[in-house]
Amino acid sequence: MNTTEYLDAIARESAALADAAERAGLDAAVPSCPGWTVADLVEHVGNVQRWAALTVSTLPTERISRSGMSEIPPPAELVAWFRGASAALVAALAAADPSAPVWTFSSEHSVRFWFRRQAHEVAVHRWDAALAAGAPTAIDASLAADGVAEWLDMSVALAGRGARGLAGHGETVHLHCTDTPSDAAPDAGGEWLVTLGADGPTVEPLHAKGDVAARGTGSDLDLFVWGRLPAERLDVFGDAELLERFRAAGFA
Repeated sequence: MNTTEYLDAIARESAALADAAERAGLDAAVPSCPGWTVADLVEHVGNVQRWAALTVSTLPTERISRSGMSEIPPPAELVAWFRGASAALVAALAAADPSAPVWTFSSEHSVRFWFRRQAHEVAVHRWDAALAAGAPTAIDASLAADGVAEWLDMSVALAGRGARGLAGHGETVHLHCTDTPSDAAPDAGGEWLVTLGADGPTVEPLHAKGDVAARGTGSDLDLFVWGRLPAERLDVFGDAELLERFRAAGFA
């Protein structure tokens, strides 16, 4: 996906999150985020978006602390505040040079990382809000396939920082999005073979037999790796325990 597509996704999914929050009501529970209300969800995403907007606007080389900039608006103003935070993020990204160097928490240290990360952050949380409102709808197929690819990228980076849960002895996991558009880019083609080695996972964008295979729509796979849906929503063949261990050890 390109930066324009990510910007469109941020704007679209943010608006849908706000609309779902209004339908659900701020006091409604968010089943996919135990212990959270819709108000908690809206505050979280709004503050993350404000933090990301400041990051791409100022291009720091070290992480900006969120603790000193988090806001909790009055309930009556919360959704409007969130809509403003989303608009500010879209404006900051639109004005930024995607290739500019900036601090990130992954192996990619350019502003482009934030386009992608914020698109997937709000897409998954939009689904959370829609679930709270009683009408969850799927994440767009192309965006969802890219979301799985991003989760794999960050899981590899996490393993490189010493997260040993993703190490193994050559076990393989095959993930397959069944609805990825045929014209998708090769690195987001909807199929990946992950090999768990002694130094962590390696990811290849290809079709191959694994010790476990999980097939489903891009949305269901994306929501599975982010812990929103159980493996039962997918077609799983082979070592189901390996699949769950792999998902639990990945980026979250």
